[in-house]
Amino acid sequence: MNNPYPKVNIVVLNYNGKQCLPGCLKSLFQVDYPNFEIVVVDNNSDDGSLELARQSFSRATFIKNEQNLGFSAGNNVGIKYSLEKMADFVFLLNNDTEVEKDFLKQLVQVAKINDAGILGALIFSGNNKDIWFSGGKIDWLRMKALNEQVLIKNNNNSPDFVSGCAMLVRAEVFAKIGLFDEDFFLYWEDVDFSVRAKKAGFALSVVANSHVRHLELSENKKAKKIYWLVLSSLIFFRKNSEKMLGFWVFVYTVLRRIKNWNDVRKNKTAINLAVQKAYRDFGKVKCEK
Repeated sequence: MNNPYPKVNIVVLNYNGKQCLPGCLKSLFQVDYPNFEIVVVDNNSDDGSLELARQSFSRATFIKNEQNLGFSAGNNVGIKYSLEKMADFVFLLNNDTEVEKDFLKQLVQVAKINDAGILGALIFSGNNKDIWFSGGKIDWLRMKALNEQVLIKNNNNSPDFVSGCAMLVRAEVFAKIGLFDEDFFLYWEDVDFSVRAKKAGFALSVVANSHVRHLELSENKKAKKIYWLVLSSLIFFRKNSEKMLGFWVFVYTVLRRIKNWNDVRKNKTAINLAVQKAYRDFGKVKCEK
């Protein structure tokens, strides 16, 4: 790539982010990279966050969806817009984050050297001390995706996935494998996208010197989060498991469902009921492998 500063569109998906969106955008407008556009895609918020952001950050581009499309479909709106505007890279960023001034310059510098298709930032927790993400690993046998949470001094060039919380994607990746799979309303879409990219021959990397802080406000709605985590994980493994693992995925899912039935029988907590609903709704989902 000959252009020293390829164009980057930063897509921030917002849904009722009045508490965090201003801080996210403020940090983005302090970034020292000279060629980027901020695109805020709003999933039909009703807390005034979109209106507030429009007033305070008029230089950003705003797109309002008519309903809450979820993470995959919502981000796809911003990705399509960015590709139409001839962006070389699309950077997807959660609205409950804040970035370091040089985070984008660090990402693009590495992208120009190693030709990775998807690059992630080193993500710190809200306290700015603990590591929230330094690489992703998939445990195919236990049907889990794990965030590595160690401080890395060198780039991690062997993750199984890059977190969609802070993900830089080459335009070529979208051209070859398409957009996010909209079977995923919330969670696991980044894991699925990473797996598809790797199968298509693109490398992944987490850049040690690119730093993002994640407040993770989704923890405020634990039961709802658990529901989507369970449902989306079931969709992911049904879609992506190799044939040799297909039978095990079926058996392991049945065992987990039996455990949940027993948990609900003993204690009808909001978490147990959310998991039970996820299993029930999974039976209604149709997705292509």
